Amino acid sequence: MSSSPRVPHSLPKTVSATPAAVTPMGWMHTARFLTTAAQLHHLPAMDTPEIAFVGRSNAGKSTCINTLTQKKQLAFASKKPGRTQHINLFALGKQGITDAVLADLPGYGYAAVAKMDKLRWQQVMANYLVSRENLTGIVMMCDPRHGLTELDDILLEVIRPRVEEGLKFLIILTKADKLTRSEQAKALSIARLQAGGGEVKLFSALKKQGVDEVAQLLWDWTHPAEGLAAPAPAEPPEDEPEALDE
Repeated sequence: MSSSPRVPHSLPKTVSATPAAVTPMGWMHTARFLTTAAQLHHLPAMDTPEIAFVGRSNAGKSTCINTLTQKKQLAFASKKPGRTQHINLFALGKQGITDAVLADLPGYGYAAVAKMDKLRWQQVMANYLVSRENLTGIVMMCDPRHGLTELDDILLEVIRPRVEEGLKFLIILTKADKLTRSEQAKALSIARLQAGGGEVKLFSALKKQGVDEVAQLLWDWTHPAEGLAAPAPAEPPEDEPEALDE
């Protein structure tokens, strides 16, 4: 008598080919060094969205970039603030595909830097911020214990025309863990008045405050087509007039 074929107790599970959804923090973690340039004309022409990080020396710019990308030494923090005088580009995107670029601009305003070097770099930065064609957004670092300085105000005036034309702008109030809750609220209110239509976020590398929010914002800036589309408004009944915008 022949025995019946043996039936396995369970069939192997089908492995889904659908890749896991990309999170903003996971995307930031793909950051890797792309190139460095001592002069504006040394930067490669690119058509991918670019986000520039700017700020006064000692405002916590390098720490902020390293915290966002989860890389301890991606952005170089010199032991002599103000001495790093190159524009460093970092590519973002998985599997060798660059879908966005971070630009780390030199810190400005440090007293130990020679006056001629200061003037030269102020001009290079101004030219970059005004003329870089693929520039999508600017992130300015500010230590809220000191507020925006005169040099920050000058930079705001330089970028104001582009911001009014649609360039994204964010002020990050770094080292927020050094402030009380009431001091944080006050710093936010003041910075929002100075941001000229841009956004303001509290940030602490130590407490990881604001990290996810900033990563999400940068993702939204550089992937506008991948956001959820807003639902179309319902058509008003024919016998009722449409509501007027206030």
